[in-house]
Amino acid sequence: MARRTVELATAIGADPADSTDLRLKKTLLVTVALMVLPVSIIWGAFYWFVGEQVAALWPWMYALISLLSLVAFHLTHSFALLRWVQLTIVLVAPFLVGVALGGLVASSVVILWSLLAPLGAIAFDSPRRAWPWFLAYAVMLVLTTPLGAAISPEGSTIPEDLGLLFLALNVGLVSFIAFVLVLTFARQSGEAQQRADGLLLNILPPEIAELLKVDSRQIAEQFDDVSVLFADVVDFTPLSARLSASEIVGLLDRLFTDFDALADRHGVEKIKTIGDAYMVAAGVPRRRPDHAQVLAAMALEMCAVAARHVGDDGEALALRIGIESGPVVAGVIGRRKFTYDLWGDTVNTASRMESHGTPGQVQIGEGAHELLADDFVCEPRGMVEVKGKGALRTWYLVGAR
Repeated sequence: MARRTVELATAIGADPADSTDLRLKKTLLVTVALMVLPVSIIWGAFYWFVGEQVAALWPWMYALISLLSLVAFHLTHSFALLRWVQLTIVLVAPFLVGVALGGLVASSVVILWSLLAPLGAIAFDSPRRAWPWFLAYAVMLVLTTPLGAAISPEGSTIPEDLGLLFLALNVGLVSFIAFVLVLTFARQSGEAQQRADGLLLNILPPEIAELLKVDSRQIAEQFDDVSVLFADVVDFTPLSARLSASEIVGLLDRLFTDFDALADRHGVEKIKTIGDAYMVAAGVPRRRPDHAQVLAAMALEMCAVAARHVGDDGEALALRIGIESGPVVAGVIGRRKFTYDLWGDTVNTASRMESHGTPGQVQIGEGAHELLADDFVCEPRGMVEVKGKGALRTWYLVGAR
């Protein structure tokens, strides 16, 4: 029965364009309405059976309006209308029952059901908009007994034992529904936070993401010992001209996914991709003494990984890779779309090492060579004229010693 209720709740007012959050709110509200609907009919029957015909009318009126609102929601898909009607009737109907029965005690505190209105506003609307509903509940709570005494001075005809049973049922059922609402709202908030954290971690290093969550001020830091790598696919422009859009994206997705796996395994930080270029750094935001060595090892593996991917002509992909080591400035720019990036001469030189490099080779600058010479075989290339920087001494990274 519970599964069929949820399936029915999901179908009523469903809209394929709904977000996951809105779809969950719709399903939960309709589910609660379907749960309370038979309870209100039974409650009215109880009151009618014990001789409280006026009090019995209000739960039945609630059931009728609730059912009509669900039908209207299914036809119009207006969640705002359904929410307002459901919160209003669950707020007002128990209050009227309490007044008809003579007050809080005589009605077995049936007005507790009205508490579902502000709780529902929190779950289905927003915490800020829940306050008016709670204030209305508080006013009705205060007015129930004096109005009940004025309208029904003779009090309730419900036997004492049955009144105690009603009291237990009112407290128990309201507590259960309130617990379900709060639990679902907390779970929904937790899942939303996890999704947001996951997205943030996909674009920012974990340390930077944590800082950004607790402090929105500008994040910038100087790092003295960092290695930066740029990689670019050789002859990608003519290759992309021969491929369809989906083939281009698919090829880069497979290649960069493999590079991401290498970055994770080596513990380095992927900075960004620009077209078919891939930028990664070691030593930021986590400082490490072996930044040059770990990035050099990754560069050699990247060449081997690229060779396992082929273009439309059946030829293996080749990379141009450039590495340089030295100081950089790292920080987060933007407020709507965050970007963790690096700046400085080291970054510029690493980029030039790639753009002025040789297909299939890893070219390194002087800063990187000083740190790698003892651990890696480096073949001198000589002086290379680099645009904007003049002649630079460079080496090819051959392999580990």
